[in-house]
Parts: sequence; structure tokens; C-alpha cells
Amino acid sequence: MIRLFLALAATIGFGLFLASCNTLSKEECVAADWRVIGESDGAAGYEPQQRFAAHAKSCERVKIVPDQTIWFQGYQAGLVRYCTPLSGLARGQAGSGYANVCPPETAPGFLRGFGLGSKQHELQARLSSMQSDYSNKETDIDELSDKLRDAKDGDRSELRRRIEDLEDDMHDIRRDRRDVQDDLDRVNEDVEWFQRNPNAELPAPGY
Repeated sequence: MIRLFLALAATIGFGLFLASCNTLSKEECVAADWRVIGESDGAAGYEPQQRFAAHAKSCERVKIVPDQTIWFQGYQAGLVRYCTPLSGLARGQAGSGYANVCPPETAPGFLRGFGLGSKQHELQARLSSMQSDYSNKETDIDELSDKLRDAKDGDRSELRRRIEDLEDDMHDIRRDRRDVQDDLDRVNEDVEWFQRNPNAELPAPGY
């Protein structure tokens, strides 16, 4: 696997993986323990070729070439900590992405947790968006109501129509919000069960 990784990294230009910021400072490059850095990168779930290429580019400034073999050994050790069901759950809950780095023997457990956590994160984000939308419509109604009090007769009908439309929208949001909250309650129950039984299949269909 290391040989394959070395070949892939050699054929892909480092310039493709440049980030807006350096991954390592000049001082870190000079004092680098590449196994420790690799282990940290693996534990964070970074895509290996891109991450190592970014380190190499960072250390070009001080003419230091990272030890790719030692770094990758550390990366694999860190990946053991990353590719667990509870780690997947935490990554999903945080709304993080997944770079498809877990090996076949640990990927299923990680992905069970990741899918469940991602579903929880998605539903929480939807509820937050709905609440924000609802609050904005409340503000709009207040502003239109203020205008309505001072409006000319010819404008009052249009203002009332706009207020009624907003009230209809708010009714729809309340209905949809209840449905999303019900879904979130069920997912929260699954999360609690999963935290107690991380190595077992979910009793309900997975996410």
C-alpha cells in the first residue's frame, strides 16, 4: 500500500494541492517529527496525498523534504483512531466531510456513525434555518403593519394581502417544523442508542 501511495504522490503535482495557508510553519518544518505529524493527520481524517503534498510545499521555504515513508506510517496509525464508529458519529455531528480514507475493515462502522451524525446535524440545521425564516417573516409583518396604519386607502388592500401571504407562510413553517422536530427526536434517540452500542447495527434502518 505504501508503494502505491508513493507512486500516486509522485505522479500528482504538488501545485494541485496548495492551500491558502501553510500547513506547517518554518519552525515546525525544521523540528518536524514526521511520524507524529502523520499520526495527527490520520487521526483528523485528512486525504493523504493532498495533506502530505501541502506539508511538502510548506517546507520548501526552508529547503526541507518531508520523510514520506515515516509520515505515512504515522498516518496509518492515526487512521486507526479516526476510523471508529464513535469518531464517525462525532464527525457527522460536526458537519464535517469524509475523504473516503477508512480501510474496508473499519469503513462500515465509521460510516454508520457518520451517517447518523450527519442526519442529526442536517435536521438541526434545518430547524435553525426554519426558525430564522420564521423570525424574518415576523419582522416583515411588523413592518407592514406599521405601514398599514399610515397607508392611504389605495395601498391598504395590497399591504393586507402581503401580510396574509406572510401569515400563510408562517403557518406552513410551523407545520414543517413540527415534522422536522419529530424526525430529529427519533434521530436523537438513535444517537443515544448508538453511543451505548457503537459496534452494533442500528435497530432501525441506518441513515
